[in-house]
Amino acid sequence: MFPDAMNAVEITAPGDADVLHLTRRPVPVPRHDQILIRVAYAGVNRPDVLQRMGSYAPPPDASDLPGLEASGEIVGMGAGVTRWRKGEQVCALLPGGGYAEYVACHADHALRIPYGLSLREGACLPETAFTVWSNVVTRGGLTGGERFLVHGGTSGIGMMAIQIARSLGARVFATAGSDEKCAAIAALGATPINYRTEDFTKIMAAEDGADLILDMVGGSYIPKNIKALAPDGRLVMIAFLEGPKVELNFAQIMAKRLTVTGSTLRPQSDAAKAEIAEALRKRLWPLISAGSVKVRIDSEFDLADVVQAHRRMESSQHIGKIVLKVGGDSA
Repeated sequence: MFPDAMNAVEITAPGDADVLHLTRRPVPVPRHDQILIRVAYAGVNRPDVLQRMGSYAPPPDASDLPGLEASGEIVGMGAGVTRWRKGEQVCALLPGGGYAEYVACHADHALRIPYGLSLREGACLPETAFTVWSNVVTRGGLTGGERFLVHGGTSGIGMMAIQIARSLGARVFATAGSDEKCAAIAALGATPINYRTEDFTKIMAAEDGADLILDMVGGSYIPKNIKALAPDGRLVMIAFLEGPKVELNFAQIMAKRLTVTGSTLRPQSDAAKAEIAEALRKRLWPLISAGSVKVRIDSEFDLADVVQAHRRMESSQHIGKIVLKVGGDSA
């Protein structure tokens, strides 16, 4: 059995990291097609920061608590759930609510922890894996032999994108802002580009341009991305750290026959997310279990230290994922 109330982190008002506070909330009751997870670890992601600042609201039917991914043990199920059993260890993509001791989510958005990984590592997978796979493989159509550039190469998204792209046989380039981060990119088998000292547009031009660019920076990077793309190249936008608005010359897009697209994960339908989860189970999870795609954890914080976790995220000094310890491996 599980208690009626749980510890959780809530956003008391839009603002900086200090608005995150521990609170007590009722334990969620799983609805039809939902499972209830006793949370072991929760991943910390940029969208959590945006939600905290008031610029990324949860869907109307989702928890107002932050947290888009978590791992743990299934302790309850709603009507209609047949694919899971109580006691199974899973990681799950969440519409919100991961910063808590218990969370409910759609049964088809959960995946078993890949063989050989801990619950701690499993919590680092869903948000990054769903995002990268849907945007690089499905939307971006990356194939073997193509040239792939990802910005923010040492973020959780960036490191997952590098490894997935290499598993597909692509030549991979990634930007970062320090020698330490560039070394981490090189260790994954990609060509690092230090954006503080190098111009990625010139480097990609020397390589005949990028076939696909995954960008989470936006702003001034958008016209540079257009310049860096090869004829018939594709630009996929997934975030805008520098902002979403920029002046752009569409004649360049037309002349090179470029495709400019993008997506956000959270507002997509349950069916769309379930389809991504199934693709991950079939194609990515075996690579993770075999050690071909690995999780790198930058730092771990207790749930009570969530403010420090967000400050670490906002410092942009991290290499890999930041996780919150909620119940731990015994959850």
